[in-house]
Amino acid sequence: MLSVEVFQTMPVPLAARFDCRPGELVALVGPSGSGKSTLLRCIAGLMHPSRGRISCNDRIWFDSESKLRLAPQQRRVGLVFQHYALFPHLSALSNVALASARPDADTHAADLLGRLGLVGLAERRPSELSGGQQQRVALARALAREPDVLLLDEPFSAVDQPARHELYRELAELHRAVALPIVLVTHDLHEARRLADRMVIIDGGTTLQQGTPAQVLSQPRNARVAELVGIQNHFEGVFLHGSEAGWGRLQWGADGGTELHVRDKGRIEEGAAVSWVVPAEHIGVHRHAPRGPNVQRARLSEALPLGDIALCRFDMLNVRAAVQLHQTTAQLQRGELVVGEEVFLQFDPSGVHIMPRHVGLRWRKGEKRTLSL
Repeated sequence: MLSVEVFQTMPVPLAARFDCRPGELVALVGPSGSGKSTLLRCIAGLMHPSRGRISCNDRIWFDSESKLRLAPQQRRVGLVFQHYALFPHLSALSNVALASARPDADTHAADLLGRLGLVGLAERRPSELSGGQQQRVALARALAREPDVLLLDEPFSAVDQPARHELYRELAELHRAVALPIVLVTHDLHEARRLADRMVIIDGGTTLQQGTPAQVLSQPRNARVAELVGIQNHFEGVFLHGSEAGWGRLQWGADGGTELHVRDKGRIEEGAAVSWVVPAEHIGVHRHAPRGPNVQRARLSEALPLGDIALCRFDMLNVRAAVQLHQTTAQLQRGELVVGEEVFLQFDPSGVHIMPRHVGLRWRKGEKRTLSL
């Protein structure tokens, strides 16, 4: 297992802690400049933090207390750089074989190239390969070291969309085939959601939250995480306990314009100011009032077609707020949703996630950054 715990204030602030088990793919997710690649460099031994400890498979690679710092060549790390860093004067086979310490390096390299779909391209130089093919060579080279951990630094950013989807499939197959800890750096939430077993949200070099993609995207720890993962339906309110055990009431809006029936997990005090989010899949859109709790009147104020889906803005009628949802363009074309008409939105109580305000937040004045989604 890879275990990382690093801290420093300069030159890049770090306060990060996470682990990655064999056979697990962990995605470090955060905006540009958040410290993701710096963490990868610390794991690989290309830089050393001021304090902390990094170990893999019970072998310590870095420990500030005992002043142990293994050099990169002493760590069994396979690293795929963002722009691949292939030797331009060498063939694909030679690029891969150079990383292998086995006596049958050429045979081993040819086998890896074949496994990654590069049969017949072994003698080509990087300039004669497409971006996706270069990425496969870089991945084969990383695996040629027979590493204890595989590090991927935004490996798909330099390839076009069709090649990217094919590479996603190949990485998923590789993930199933090898029992390695794999750490993927990305700012793309779709990428992390599709590939990762766990996500670690990084901002300013600090780990803000970690968990499965479903957990992080539906239950952000605080408002900063909600902002970073691009949750659009993020509101404020006041939490009140309900008369029924396990249930509470959420006054939506600063003026308490309307009220929602929500779960009470016993973690928030009566009358506490809260922020809350609700994933789009927990909001139903109806032309007629449905049965059940949390039915709210709204007006469709805007519909922006984006191919087969449309970004729709619903202005709430009982509270000063707007809800944004993706609906199918076909619904608009069939007249099921008409801009300017009233509809009913129903909020699933189990999907409403409530967070105390101003807990663990690190706002930066004038800054608004979100991840790709």
